[in-house]
Amino acid sequence: MARDVMFSEQDVLASICKESLYDFVQQFWSTVIPEKPVWNWHIEYICNKLQNIAIRVAQRQPKLKDTIINISPGSTKSSLVCEFFPAWVWTWFPTASFIGSSYRHDLAMDLSRKNRAIVKSQKYQQTFRGVDIAEDQDAKGYFVNNAGGARMSVGIGGDIIGRHGDFIMIDDPLNPKGARSLIEINAANTFIKETLWSRKKDKLVTPTILIMQRLHQYDSTAMLIDTMGAENIDHICLPAEITDDIQPAELREKYVDGLMDPVRLSWPVLKEARKMGDFFYSGQYLQNPVPLEGGMFKTEKFVIIENLPPILHWRQRVRFWDKAGTSGGGDYTVGVLMGMDENGRFYVLDVVRGRWDSAQREAIIKATAMIDGPKVEIGIEQEPGSGGLESAQNSVKNLAGFSCFIEHPTGDKKHRADPMSAQVNVGNMHLLRGTWNREYISEFQHFPHSTYDDQVDSSSGAFNRLNRKRIHVGAW
Repeated sequence: MARDVMFSEQDVLASICKESLYDFVQQFWSTVIPEKPVWNWHIEYICNKLQNIAIRVAQRQPKLKDTIINISPGSTKSSLVCEFFPAWVWTWFPTASFIGSSYRHDLAMDLSRKNRAIVKSQKYQQTFRGVDIAEDQDAKGYFVNNAGGARMSVGIGGDIIGRHGDFIMIDDPLNPKGARSLIEINAANTFIKETLWSRKKDKLVTPTILIMQRLHQYDSTAMLIDTMGAENIDHICLPAEITDDIQPAELREKYVDGLMDPVRLSWPVLKEARKMGDFFYSGQYLQNPVPLEGGMFKTEKFVIIENLPPILHWRQRVRFWDKAGTSGGGDYTVGVLMGMDENGRFYVLDVVRGRWDSAQREAIIKATAMIDGPKVEIGIEQEPGSGGLESAQNSVKNLAGFSCFIEHPTGDKKHRADPMSAQVNVGNMHLLRGTWNREYISEFQHFPHSTYDDQVDSSSGAFNRLNRKRIHVGAW
C-alpha cells in the first residue's frame, strides 16, 4: 500500500541546494552580504567549477588539476570561494576540512568569520539540520562541526603546523601595495610552496584553489604555473574587458559589450580605474600585469612645448590611423598627427583617440582630415586578411580629395616602434601640450607591456612614413 510522503519547505530547499552550489549561493546570499546581488554569468561558471572539484574530493578521486582563477576586484570572488563554498560542501560532505589563506591575517579571519556566519545562520540550521559547530571549537579562525569537518584560516606567513585540509583555498595572497616589492612577492610565493603545499591531507586528492587579481608578472599565479606546469593547472582568466588573455577562450562569447560584467564593471567604472595607471589597471582588471617600466622609450626625454616655433617649415606632416572596429570597448581607434621640420626635428601635434563603431569612426576620420587640411598626408593601417584590406580601401574612398596611403605593417610592434624610440630617447621628439599628453606618455612608458598599444602603433606608422626612403617613379 503506497503512502503519501510529505516534504517540508526546508526539505525541498535542502535538496535543491545540496545539488547545486550556485543555487546555494542564491539562497544564502543575504546571510552575509547585505547588498542586492548581481547574477552575472561568471558566478555560476565559478560555482560549477568548484562543485566539480568538491565532488572528486568527496569521492577520494585524484584531482585532475589545481585551479587558478584570475578575476577583477569587486566580482564576488572571495565570497564564492572562501565563504559560500565551504558552507555548501558541509551540507553533503560534513567531514571535509578546509584551510583558507589570504595576504593578511585579519582578512583571512574575516572570510572565515563569514563562512561561520552562514553555517550558524537560522536559515542554514533550519535547512540542514545536524550540521552544527562544536561549542568547544568555535573560534572565527578555527572551528569544527559535529562531524569532524574543520575550517582553519591563516595569513601569509602564519603558522598552521599540525593542520591538514581536504581543500587549500588561497584568496589574494599578495597585498596590492606589496606588488611593487619583490621581497613581499617572494615571501608569499615561498609560503604557498613550502607551507600551504605541505598541508594537504592527501597529496593526490587535495586541490589547491587560488583565486586572485593579478598584481605582478612574478606573482603567485605566475609562480604556480611555472612550478607545476601549465598542463597541470586549470587556469581561468577573466579580464574585466575582452582581451586575448581570456581563458578558456570560448568564454569570450559570454562577454557583453566587450565586458565581463557590464553592471558592476561597466565602462565608466573601468575608465575610472584606468586613471590609476597601467600598472594598476593591467594587473587588477586585465589580469595581465606589466612591469613598472617598459624600458623601450625613455619618456622623460619627450620635450613638451607650449606652442610651435613662430617660424617653422615643415618637411612633411602625416596623420596616421590605427583603426579598431569595436564600439564602446576593446582597442581604440587612434589618429596621430606628426610632423618633421626642415631641421629633422619631430613633433607630435595632436592625437585623436576613441572607441567608435565603423560609421562613427569613418565620419571622425574625415572630419579630422578637413581640420588638418590638404597638406597633411593620411595613412591608414591595413589589418590582416581580406576584411582589413576592404576596410582600408573604404577609408581611402571616404577621403576622396586628400592625399592618402595604405600601410600593411610587417614585423612585430616592437620592431616597428624601434626607429621612433631612438629619436625619443635622444630628446628629438616634441609633444605639443594638450589634454592627450598624459595617456600618450603613459602608454609609451610601459610599452611593450602597456595595457593598450594603439597610440604607439599609430605613432610608429606616422614616424616611419616621415622617414621612408623617397623613390620617385614617374609623376610621383
